[in-house]
Amino acid sequence: MHALLTHLATTGQFTAAPRPLGFDEQGREVLTFLQGRTVGSSKPWPSWVHADETLVQVARWVHAYHQAVADFVPPSDAVWRSGGRWSPGLIIGHNDAAPYNAAWHHGRLAGFFDWDLAGPVTPEWDLAFVAFRWVPLHARHVVAAEGFTDFTARPYRLHRFLDTYGWSGGIADFLGVVRERIKAHSDGIRELAATGDPVFTRLFHQGVCDDLDQALVELAAFPE
Repeated sequence: MHALLTHLATTGQFTAAPRPLGFDEQGREVLTFLQGRTVGSSKPWPSWVHADETLVQVARWVHAYHQAVADFVPPSDAVWRSGGRWSPGLIIGHNDAAPYNAAWHHGRLAGFFDWDLAGPVTPEWDLAFVAFRWVPLHARHVVAAEGFTDFTARPYRLHRFLDTYGWSGGIADFLGVVRERIKAHSDGIRELAATGDPVFTRLFHQGVCDDLDQALVELAAFPE
């Protein structure tokens, strides 16, 4: 992860991510601070999360990030929390660029923190999860609790998000990637919870997998 963030910092063109500063005397990693507000721990989320301009800024962030990371070749011995190995044609995706990992400062997206799930994926695999959380395409009861209820606007928001990013494929193809991505996410939580991982065990008992399964049911009927 530090090799990735160092690469972003040295490009000189991508500043919307923390910069690694090494480790302190207690062995704790040290990163620069992304100044801004976060969604916090209460719901519904702040109104900026679902604003149209926010959606545009997020799509531009992902596009800029994917460009900045396109020439990054990770160390040959790199180990990623979510597994997998890099090979030509893949990028190191953030893999969790969701509202709860965003910093918002004076009306602008300052960037994303929490890079622990970064790992080798295709660009569309990374993009799919961003769309899932920001359009948003999650289950209705989940996004309603987060403050989004304009469900009729979701097809328009998805088109705008993809157009801003520069997606050249069809909507049906992209939705197929989203469904594969969310199923893999749900399966991954279950597998890690079964190993006793405390974070994913908590997510499992909070019903996160059930919510993702419901999202998959609803996505099957999403208008293209």
